[in-house]
Formats: sequence, C-alpha cells, structure tokens
Amino acid sequence: MPTTLLQGGPAHADPPPASAFEDDAPAPSLPIQINALQALCRQVFGFRLALIVIGTPLALDRAGGRVGPWLVGAAIVFSLVGSYAMLRDWEIFGPLLIKYRSLMALDFIFGSVLLLTASPDSTLGYATVCTPLLAGLLYGWRGAGIFTLIQILLLAAAFSAWRESMEGPASTLLLTGFCIAAGIIGVTLRNLMFRFGTATQALSEATARLAVNDAVEEERARLAREMHDSVAKTLHGLALSAESLAQSADRMDPLTVKHQAGMVARSARRAAAESREILSDLRRKADYDTGGVEVAAELSSRVRDFATRTQIPTDFIPVGDAPAPALPHAVARQLLTIATEALENAHRHARATRITVEIGIIATDLHLSVLDNGSGLPRGTTLDDLRRAGHFGLVGMVERAAGIGARIRIGRGRSEGGTEVRVDLPTAALGPSVHSPTERGAASA
Repeated sequence: MPTTLLQGGPAHADPPPASAFEDDAPAPSLPIQINALQALCRQVFGFRLALIVIGTPLALDRAGGRVGPWLVGAAIVFSLVGSYAMLRDWEIFGPLLIKYRSLMALDFIFGSVLLLTASPDSTLGYATVCTPLLAGLLYGWRGAGIFTLIQILLLAAAFSAWRESMEGPASTLLLTGFCIAAGIIGVTLRNLMFRFGTATQALSEATARLAVNDAVEEERARLAREMHDSVAKTLHGLALSAESLAQSADRMDPLTVKHQAGMVARSARRAAAESREILSDLRRKADYDTGGVEVAAELSSRVRDFATRTQIPTDFIPVGDAPAPALPHAVARQLLTIATEALENAHRHARATRITVEIGIIATDLHLSVLDNGSGLPRGTTLDDLRRAGHFGLVGMVERAAGIGARIRIGRGRSEGGTEVRVDLPTAALGPSVHSPTERGAASA
C-alpha cells in the first residue's frame, strides 16, 4: 500500500480507493438522491408494472372462495396504481418512498398475496425480484438485506403451498438467486450513483465559486480601469493646479489667480461628475440592443476640449464609407475612454505636437484611430512589462477593447515616429440596429 510522508510526523497509509461493494456511500441531500435514483427506479417500476399486468389474469383465475377474489383484486389494484404512480410521478412520490420504508413494506404485503395466489412458477414470481432491487437502490445494504431475507422466506412459503403442482424446486431456487443478486446490484448501483451525484454537486459548487471569483476579479479590474482613466487623472491634474496656485499666488495678479482658481474648481467638479458617472454605471444594466450615444459628436467635443486645454493642435476627421452610428451606452463609453486615454498619453508621455483623431465605418468595422507625432513607445514594450511597472493605461485600453469584442493595435504610427492607437469594432457585434453600408447593401439585395 503506498504511503504519504508528512513533515514532522510518521508515515500514514493512503486510504484505499472507494469501492461500490463497501459500506453504503454517505447519503447526499434528498434532491440529489431523487435525481440520482429516478432513472433506475422508474425502469424497475416499469418492468414490475408489465409483469403484474401479464400475471393478473392467472392470479384472478386461481383466487378461490368469497374473500379471495376481493383480496387479490385489491392487491392487483394497489400494485398497479403504486407502480404507475412511481413511474409517472417519481419526483412527487419518490421522496415519500425513500423517507417512509413502511410504504415498501405495505407494497411487499400486497405482492405476497399475488405470489401466494399465482405460485412462484407464474409471471408474478419474477415480479418479486423487483422488491430486493428497489430496497437496495433506496435503502442500502441494511434495507436490501432485510427485504431480501423476507422475500426468500416468502418464496419458501409459496413453494410449500404449491409443491404438489410444481415440477420441482428449480424455479424457486432460481428466483432465490435472482433476489440475492438483485439486492447486491441495487446497493452497488445506489453507491455508484450517490458518489457520482455528490461529485457532480461538488463540481457544480466549485464551478459556481470560480465563476463568482472571476466576476469579482473582472469587476475589480473594471473599477481599476475606470478610476485610472477618469478620477485618478483628474485628481492628479487638480493637485498640480492647486500646488501651482499655492506657490505663485503672491506673485500673480488677481485676474490670473482668479483664472487658476477657476481651473481648480472646474477640475474638482469634473472629478465629482466622473465619480457620479462611475457610480451610475455600476447600477446601470448594460444594453447592447439599442443605440443612444452619438459617439462621433461626443468624440469631437472631447477633442475640442483637449485641444483647448493642452494647446496641442488636434484634428478630428470623419473617415470611411459612412459616419459612425449611434452606439449603445456601454460600447460608446469604452470607445470614448480609449480615445481619451490615448490623447492624454500623447500629451503627458509622448510630448506630441500634433494629434489626429479619426472615426467612421470602413467596410464592416467601426474604425477609431488616435495618431500622434510624439516620441513613440520604447522598443520591446509588452503588456506584462507595463503591468509590472504599474503603468495601467495601455493595459486598460486592451481590456476595454476586448470587453466589447473589438480589435486594438497600439504601435508606431504611419511614419517613423509617433504612436497610433487603432480600434476596429465589427458592426455585427453591435446587434441588428447597427449595420455597415456593405451589410445594408447586401441585405437589400
């Protein structure tokens, strides 16, 4: 037997693998038991129902006296109705049969009446095999042992009652062997199904936990992107403006001080607005089916504000076969944030002196490009390097583009210097309300 060495202690033998022939598997919750056993139990009850239907005429024919036909008829009706109910509505009656073993005992009594009436040689004799099988499936080794023993005693009594008309004990001994085998098979299947059901539940719970963790991590990454691309930058600019105002307030004229103070106030209001926008976005359900944001007009407005604030000549150029359509809020927000981040990077890091922003429909894609003539990215720069260095701007762009199903390219511009951030979003990903001219032409044709 293999052993496992534990640090600071003696060697411990590994437990042997679980076997279906060992003690009963721990019973899982009742819903799992019902689901695990329903297919097998329904098949057993269906087989039993067919045997009872076939053997009913013989049982009624052999019932004698005044009480016999009524008793046999009641046993037949109860057995047929019970088997059909279990076959049809196992989800309703199965829990009762598992919880109350007296129902199985009552069914056994009526089955005994039929067996004693029709003899072990009849079709109803083979229906008795279903009792140990069901007991093994429902109650484990103990239940299977009890019902199998009682069933064997009943077969012996039936053989004694019908000995004169039977050719020998062969059929009774065969049924006895079938009952023992059925009980063992029932318990074996029960243990296998319970272990499989427990493992399936554990896997489902683990998958659910992983899904929750992934959702939490994704939301944390999204919040980090939002904070980095909006509030953090605004607060940084606010701090710089406030420091500049504090250091030079005594040397500036009142109009300049008023202008600087106005910039600080506007930055503070902008930070508050961005915070409210993030909070509103947390409560807003994403809607990819309806448009609503004129992304080209909004982008043009942001470009003008950027050019006024930084004094960098910035051109806004609509391109392509058609203007950019109205986009769902979630998609437009990501595209506008990518463009804004690219503009800020060109201003703060690339020392660009001219920037060009393009947007429009080209072929089947919505095209967005921010091109500058700055210093460009260092050669060999990767996203992993940026993450390790704590620079999350470009990383956030890539994540935002991936979140809306767009392709993004960040690299050298169209000349030797500069950087271009290019996003291509397939219009097919935006739903039926947004189509490119090529797609509209194909649809009309």
